[in-house]
Amino acid sequence: MTLPQVVTTERLRLALLAPDEAADIVAGRRRPGWHPDFPRQDDRDGVSMHRAGDPWGSRTIVRGVTVLGTIGFFGPPDEPAEGDVPEAEVGYGLVGEARGWGFATEALRALLAETDRAGVRVRASVEPANKPSIRVLAKCGFTELRGSDEDGNLVMARPLTGPTGG
Repeated sequence: MTLPQVVTTERLRLALLAPDEAADIVAGRRRPGWHPDFPRQDDRDGVSMHRAGDPWGSRTIVRGVTVLGTIGFFGPPDEPAEGDVPEAEVGYGLVGEARGWGFATEALRALLAETDRAGVRVRASVEPANKPSIRVLAKCGFTELRGSDEDGNLVMARPLTGPTGG
């Protein structure tokens, strides 16, 4: 189960972070090509788990030449229970100026196409008050509500639609 190093969409490029990029994000250092509001604290938190070369790690969301946010998984897929499929948790975020343009939905759909090919189901945790993110998840097919996690976030999953799914 692996994912490509770079995933592209009509408007975006989702590239795995290089170790030096991850270090700069975690440290809050700036780079040319990064939106003035990037990295956000959520980006730093997510990237703090970075493992070099892990295709299930964090990726930058790039439009043109500008990094607008990050998207990725919190590690490789979990080992499935007997008769089940592997599952990974996704997270994403954009700078404020990039919200409302459909970039999060576009980026997530592109990654989901890859996880479907890999036979991996995807889940996400979202704050109940984060209505825009809940809408993104709904648009991307996250129809299974699993309750809440220890932090009070809603846990939603998307049924697998790839080679081993429906």
